[in-house]
Amino acid sequence: MKVVILDGYVDEPAGLGVPPYLDVYPRYVAGAIWCLKPQADILYFTVDEARRNVDVFLKNAGKADMVVFIAGVVVPGKYLGGEPIRKEELLLWSKLLEKPVKILGGPVARFGMGEEGGRIAISPHVFKDYFDVVVEGDLEIVIYELVKEKMRIEHVNPRARRSNYLEIAKFAEKGARIVTQHPNYNYNLTVEIETFRGCPRHIVGGCSFCIEPQYGKVMFRSINEIIREIEILYKYGVRHFRLGRQPDFFIYMAKDANETEFPKPNPQAIKTLLKGIRAVAPKIETLHIDNVNPGTVYHHKKEAIEITKTLIKYHTPGDVAAMGIESADPKVIKLNRLKVMPEEAFEAIKLINEYGAKRGWNGLPELLPGLNFVAGLIGETLETYESNFEFLKKILSSGLMVRRINLRQVLPLPNTRMWLVGDKIIRNNKKYFKKFKEKVRKLIDLPMLKRVVPAGTILRNLYTETYEGKNTLARQCGSYPLLVYIPDILPLKKKLDVIVVDHGYRSVTAIPYPLNVNTASRRLLLHVPYLSRSDIQKILLNRPVKSVELLEKILSNKKALNFLKI
Repeated sequence: MKVVILDGYVDEPAGLGVPPYLDVYPRYVAGAIWCLKPQADILYFTVDEARRNVDVFLKNAGKADMVVFIAGVVVPGKYLGGEPIRKEELLLWSKLLEKPVKILGGPVARFGMGEEGGRIAISPHVFKDYFDVVVEGDLEIVIYELVKEKMRIEHVNPRARRSNYLEIAKFAEKGARIVTQHPNYNYNLTVEIETFRGCPRHIVGGCSFCIEPQYGKVMFRSINEIIREIEILYKYGVRHFRLGRQPDFFIYMAKDANETEFPKPNPQAIKTLLKGIRAVAPKIETLHIDNVNPGTVYHHKKEAIEITKTLIKYHTPGDVAAMGIESADPKVIKLNRLKVMPEEAFEAIKLINEYGAKRGWNGLPELLPGLNFVAGLIGETLETYESNFEFLKKILSSGLMVRRINLRQVLPLPNTRMWLVGDKIIRNNKKYFKKFKEKVRKLIDLPMLKRVVPAGTILRNLYTETYEGKNTLARQCGSYPLLVYIPDILPLKKKLDVIVVDHGYRSVTAIPYPLNVNTASRRLLLHVPYLSRSDIQKILLNRPVKSVELLEKILSNKKALNFLKI
């Protein structure tokens, strides 16, 4: 049996699959097939690989028995590591393939496709005539049944869903080896690990725009299953992990998760999980989390403090508790059933700062909140934007830190309340959003970034990823890595340490640390603190500089030595 998986990338409220991140869908699908057909030949392509070599992709896909297309961006953003598949590509490539059974899965098949915030999503119905099966249920379950039924699509229910995690435990284990085909393998590949799904707020209907309540009741994955999957991935060489695929990490294994809107956290279960991960993956380089409900932190402060302390003990620094604040306007909060009032959100941010603001070994604070705001919600007015700005100003003036502020326009998705409203509000308020965003970037983001990573901060273990003009763009691995501009063309796919020398609104400028005076370009030398133009000229004339003593004689300010090496 030959199968081709095309990963068109996904981005959901509780999951990310744009490189360097690898989400669960390709792994579970591969595992489902290998459980039934251990000798199956499965080829994995990212959409970027397919674009670069479209003939190679189509040739392999054309010979396959089955081609699985995975796609669905439902919280659109800007991506450095790849570009999600476009509607036109999905339709064209599926149309060009005649022989294989064509399956479409991921959020696109269930919720539709979002090309950008502020516009109505493309309905899943658009794709039904182009694919043999559009999977509205769980992709891995449907694929498993399809292979079991010898590819007879009429025998398969495209809405089939898993009833528990035991059904997919083996899929996760056997599908782990697909990571070796990912273009970021042996580099900065960061694997998303599912901990649970479903949202406790489904009992009150959830937020007006969010798809998570549509997964129904909260269903936890066992500690042992998670640890086992990480152990296998670690043996395949994966060193970067994010515990995601859930709306609130702090309520993992909460006993009353389906009985109340803000269940009481279970700190002991989280400690057992994190300790177990460290035991099977001792040389892990990145262990981060994703979402945290600020309401959980506010309503259960004691447990939240205990979990925060546990995280700091077992995770890696630079971690982000992504908090969906959405709005600081009480009217909008009530009309859209959002999670917290502004004062409650502020207390949650303050608590995480109190325990997580300490700087870690890689140069970043241990754990900071990341804030998500959504524009275009029901009840929004000009006053909403004013309230949001005042809320952010209060955080800044209080000396608190947040890792990043994500401002996005709502993407109305099928079966959410915002689907009925559409993009009417965001269209009417577009000018308010634009001014608000500009104001936040200049007056909040810039001073906040200077606080989080002051000039002179040494950031460790960055990976060079791509170029922009004459700059190399590099990032650490993690949940929401900071973008670093290095003012020179450096080799890609290299690991290095840098020192921060300047700030933008959402990124920093940095130079390799320490900088080799004999190989560094003039442009890099110009960014070295305390190094004058006269010093640079002398260095260039005397290269190779063979001793520290000679370098000291050249330098007019000896403080520059702290940033240089021979």
